[in-house]
Amino acid sequence: MSDLIQTYLSSPSKPAFKLPANSCDAHCHIFGPASQFPYAESRAFTPVDAGKEKLFALHDALGIERCVIVQTALHGFDNAVVVDAMQARKGSYLGVALAPASTTSQQIAEMDQQGFRAIRFNFMSHLKNSDSMEDILALTKRMEPFGWHLQVHFSSDLVHSLAPLLKQSAVPVMIDHIGRVDASLGSDHVDFQGLLKLLDDARFHIKVSGIDRISKSHPYNDGVSLAKILVDQFTEKCVWGTDWPHPNHHHIPDDGHLIDLIPRIADSQEKIEKLMVRNPEQFYRFA
Repeated sequence: MSDLIQTYLSSPSKPAFKLPANSCDAHCHIFGPASQFPYAESRAFTPVDAGKEKLFALHDALGIERCVIVQTALHGFDNAVVVDAMQARKGSYLGVALAPASTTSQQIAEMDQQGFRAIRFNFMSHLKNSDSMEDILALTKRMEPFGWHLQVHFSSDLVHSLAPLLKQSAVPVMIDHIGRVDASLGSDHVDFQGLLKLLDDARFHIKVSGIDRISKSHPYNDGVSLAKILVDQFTEKCVWGTDWPHPNHHHIPDDGHLIDLIPRIADSQEKIEKLMVRNPEQFYRFA
């Protein structure tokens, strides 16, 4: 793995849209630096380092004051890279861990004190998950006393088979990246309709992140249309994120452009305030 993969633009554009105070990037990552936080041996690729200083600089440039850092498979179950960043901006940066379904109540308590609010499980072909749904559901019972939630990342076709299982979760469930639907198939496609049906359940929430993933190219009009449907129908349940850096992608999006999509998917000041400030504040329990 000698070839390093670039996953972000070094100089994203300055967005025209000005974010409200306390806006939150509810989904981003940190890669390394490898000299301090080695990458997992099992990783699929080696990225150009994207450490906390680069993330902080991006957020400062974009006007983002709060953040939820999601641990990635590049660092595996060693969540130290996220802990380090949360401590550097204590209270305004929280985390979502990668951890096995065997995680104990004592370990959850320790992670909660560090600033973690959830554990993420991947159901994507490029991200290995060895835990059974039975064990994951048992874990949610241990998570419940801490006010945590379950974060799930799945390919769109799995929404139908996973829905009845996820409904057995003892904690709320956050769905990543608009359920990874194919935006070119439109809002009537069975996978997007399955997503809407799942969100009718009070325990389910969704990230309108990854518009650039579900669309083929900028300006992501078909992805924006689906995200707007979600924000319109489930205004209280949506949060937004950059997904920076941008691993396993078909292109590297411009984070400034992603900011400028926000008023297109949340078309009123009230919806913007809920999407960017109030929803993440309540769901992740920012101070």
